[in-house]
Amino acid sequence: MKIFAVNPGSTSTKIALIEDGNVVFSKNVSHDAEKLAQYDGISGQLPYRKETIMNQLQESGISLEGTAAFVGRGGGLLPLEGGTYEIDDLLLSHAVTGANGVKHPAQLGPQLARVFAKEYGGRSFVVNPPDVDELQDLARLTGIKGVYRNVHLHALNLKETAIRHAESMGKKYEDCNFVVCHIGGGISVSAHRNGKMIDGNDIVGGEGPMAPTRCGAVPVSALLKYCEGKELKDVKALCTQSGGFVSHLGTSDALEVIRRGKEGDRQAQMLWNTMIYQITKYIGAMAASLHGKVDGILLGGGMVYSEDLVGQIKEACEWIAPVSAYPGEFEMEAMAAGTQRVLNGEEEAKQYTGIPVWNGFDF
Repeated sequence: MKIFAVNPGSTSTKIALIEDGNVVFSKNVSHDAEKLAQYDGISGQLPYRKETIMNQLQESGISLEGTAAFVGRGGGLLPLEGGTYEIDDLLLSHAVTGANGVKHPAQLGPQLARVFAKEYGGRSFVVNPPDVDELQDLARLTGIKGVYRNVHLHALNLKETAIRHAESMGKKYEDCNFVVCHIGGGISVSAHRNGKMIDGNDIVGGEGPMAPTRCGAVPVSALLKYCEGKELKDVKALCTQSGGFVSHLGTSDALEVIRRGKEGDRQAQMLWNTMIYQITKYIGAMAASLHGKVDGILLGGGMVYSEDLVGQIKEACEWIAPVSAYPGEFEMEAMAAGTQRVLNGEEEAKQYTGIPVWNGFDF
């Protein structure tokens, strides 16, 4: 059984062909940045991206004939519960227009999957897109009337890490409680209870720990003072582009920050340790949201290759539950695995309604 996965990024698209659970081909296909900039919006890039991918497949001698399913990284969708969704006309149209208001190359994931499925046959899916919202009601209110919390997280990698760890324990994800972190360019810290991600931080809204390019949570009064005389767009950029390591040191490279710290740069050393400290605080908060009933603390993402980071988190948090490290990410495998579960009949494909899973309280 062949599954073809596509994961569009800003100037490249990751592709992978998976057969019976094994990756038989993978490539990060580069796209010309100047050419991408010529198109009207993200969705306008679709024909060029597809052409570039097809050229790469042809060069590599890879055929998509006989592929059972095509799966794309979801993007542009309204808040929905986790799972695997069959791409229908409504889901496709929301991906094309970016119905959630967040413009991101992931919008092209459903579009590419659907185009390939139409051309080669087979079904098309998205799995646990970034817009997964399974918050418990207690996590939604804030101290300002009319301002509510929502989340944007690395849902795909977070949930797949939890599913795999549960399997390693001989259990189902739906029968476990986990605190799951993705620690990379952005940092997600989330609480999973019986198969639902009931709380977490909004990584595009300025919540959670600081990260290489993100400011994380900051005091509101201090931020308001900081905003004086500044453009709103520049302040917003602190949430996703110019905060964190970039704001302090002018780099988003964690390896450079570590190196500078080891060479005696006290600011770099403090910044690195402060980021880890903030991660551990949010792990503690997520453990509290689970009432201390935690089967494991799971760490994924590129920075988890750092033994120092994992060691510090273990020292601070292993009294809560065992800490397990899954360095890097397996987004392609996660998309294929979610698709495989549907094809095998282990799960039913969900239908995208286009109605946000939560739209306010009745008071």
